[in-house]
Amino acid sequence: MGRLPMGRKDIGKLSLFSIANRIVVETTRDGDKSALEMHVDKIKRAIDGGEGEYEPDALRTDGIDFDRGTRITIYDLRKRQTITTAEALRTRLARRFSIIGSSYDFSITVNDNPITPEDRGYHNRLQYIWTYENQSETVSRCSRLERHEERQHTISVPGGSSMEISGWIGTVRESKQLSDGYGENLNRIVIFMRGKMAQEDMLGDFAERGVYASYLIGELRVDGLDIDEEGDAATSSRQRIVEDDIRYIALKDFVGKELKHVQSRWSEFRVDAGARKAAEIPAVSSWISQLPRQDSSKAKRWLGKLNRINIGSDAERRHLIKHAVLAFEFYRWNKNIDRLEAIDDRNIEATIDMFRELDGLERNLYGQIVEQRIAVIRALQEKVDRNDRERVIQKYIFDHLWLLDPSWERAQSSESMEKRVGNLFDSIDIRLSKEEKYARLDIKYRKTAGKHVIIELKRPGLSVSVYDLSKQIDKYRSGMLKILDQRGAVLSEPVEFVCLLGKHPVEWNGPHGQTTVERVLGAQNARYVNYDELLENSFQVYQDYMRQAKIVDQLGKVIKAIDDYSEG
Repeated sequence: MGRLPMGRKDIGKLSLFSIANRIVVETTRDGDKSALEMHVDKIKRAIDGGEGEYEPDALRTDGIDFDRGTRITIYDLRKRQTITTAEALRTRLARRFSIIGSSYDFSITVNDNPITPEDRGYHNRLQYIWTYENQSETVSRCSRLERHEERQHTISVPGGSSMEISGWIGTVRESKQLSDGYGENLNRIVIFMRGKMAQEDMLGDFAERGVYASYLIGELRVDGLDIDEEGDAATSSRQRIVEDDIRYIALKDFVGKELKHVQSRWSEFRVDAGARKAAEIPAVSSWISQLPRQDSSKAKRWLGKLNRINIGSDAERRHLIKHAVLAFEFYRWNKNIDRLEAIDDRNIEATIDMFRELDGLERNLYGQIVEQRIAVIRALQEKVDRNDRERVIQKYIFDHLWLLDPSWERAQSSESMEKRVGNLFDSIDIRLSKEEKYARLDIKYRKTAGKHVIIELKRPGLSVSVYDLSKQIDKYRSGMLKILDQRGAVLSEPVEFVCLLGKHPVEWNGPHGQTTVERVLGAQNARYVNYDELLENSFQVYQDYMRQAKIVDQLGKVIKAIDDYSEG
C-alpha cells in the first residue's frame, strides 16, 4: 500500500502482556487462515517448570470473517490500567497514531466504530496554531482557532543532510484545557515516526519557564528519525529517541527556536485579544477612543496584558480591568508631570486642568477603597451574626484596625517596640486573676498618628466593671510609660487605650452611668467601643462618604459601567 512499516524490534506481542493476560491472534492471507491463543499463566508455568519452548494454543479458524489481515483480541485486562471505558480507549488510541483516516488507508475500530482524528479531543481547544508542511485537514478541525501561521519545515542536519518535519504546535485558551479527564497531561509535544508515537513528550527537554509554556501542545512527525539505511534512533523501550543521535540533536535545536518564536507571537496575540475583550465593555471602548492616539495604543496594550493571566471568572476579569484603567490614568498623570516645567503665568489654566484631573483620580481611587471597606464591614457583621469563634473575629479586627478608627488605616509598629510591648503584656498577664484572664480575649499594640495605641478585646458575651477595666489599663499604662521613658518619648508620644466590649460596662445603667464610665476611662486617656457600635459607626462613616462624594466625572462613569457590565 506504500506505507512504511512501524517499528523495528518486533516486541509488539510482548508489549500486549503488559496490559492483558490473554491474547488471541487471528490472521488470513490468500485463503490461508490460522488462529492462536497465548496466556500469561501458561507461559509462566512453562518457564518455571523448565518445559523448554512455549507453544501457543491453536484455535479454530471458522470465526475469521475477513479475507486479508490480522486481528488481535486482548482479554482479562490488568486492573492497573486507567482506561476503563470505550470512549477513553478511543481517545488514547487516536492520540498514539498520526496516520488514522482514509487518506492513509489505516484504520482502528473500537466496537466496530472507526476511530477518527477528532477522537483526539483537543483540536477544538486550540486558539493559535503554527503548522509545518500542509496541515489543512488539521486546521479545518480547529473550530475555535483564532490565529494560524505556516512555518518552514526543513531541518538542517550536521554533515549537509536535512530532514522534513510535519505537524503543528498550538496553544489553548486556558491552561486547564490541557487536563483531559482521562489522566493524561496534554501539555506536551509528541514526536511521531512513521505514523506511530515515538516520544510522548519532547517539551520536557526544554527549560521553558514563560507563562505561555503551560498553554502548549503539539504533534510533530519526523520520519527522518527512522530511515532503514541509518541507525535506529529509538531507545530499546521504544518510548523515547536516543538523545545523542545527531538527528535528534538537530530536531531539538529546530524545535527550541520554534518555541521562542511561538512565545513571542503568543504574547502578541494574547495582548491583542485581551484588548479586544476589554473593549467589548462599551464604557472601556469609549474611554480608549477618547485618549490621545499615543496613549490609546498604550492603553490597549496595558489592558491586553491582562489576557496573559489565568483569570477565574468574568467578575474577576472586570475587577482587573477596572483597576487597570485606574492604574493607567495614574501612569498618564505621572508621565504628564513634566508638563509643569512648561507652565507659566500665560497658561496657568493648564495647571488647573491637571490638578482637576488628579482630583478625579484620587476620588475614584478612594471610592474603590471605600467600597472594599464596606464589603469588609459586611463580612465582619456576618461573622458576628453567625457567632463565629472569638479568635476569628479578633484576627479580623486586628487585620483591619480602621474599623476602630478610620484614621488608623496606616497603623503600624516597629519590630523592636512590638517585642518590648509584648514582653510587657506577658509580665502583666501573669499577675491577672483567673477571672481577668478569662474575660480578656487578646491585646495588641500599634502606633498611629504619633500615638501609641493599646487595643484590648474583651469576650463579647461578658459584662465588665469600668473600675476593673481602669485598674487593668493602669497596669499597662505604667509599663508603657517606663518603656517610653527609656526612649525619651514620654511627653511627645501619648498613649491611648481602646477597649472593645460586647456589652456596656455594668455601671452604664446605674445613676449617671454614662457620665461615670466616660469620666473613669477619660482619666486614663481610654475609651471603649461596643462590637455593634463599631460595625454601625464604621458602616455609617463610609456610607456617608459614598453618598456625599458622588463621583460624576468621566472616569467615575467608566469605573461604574465596568462594575455594571454583564457578559450576557
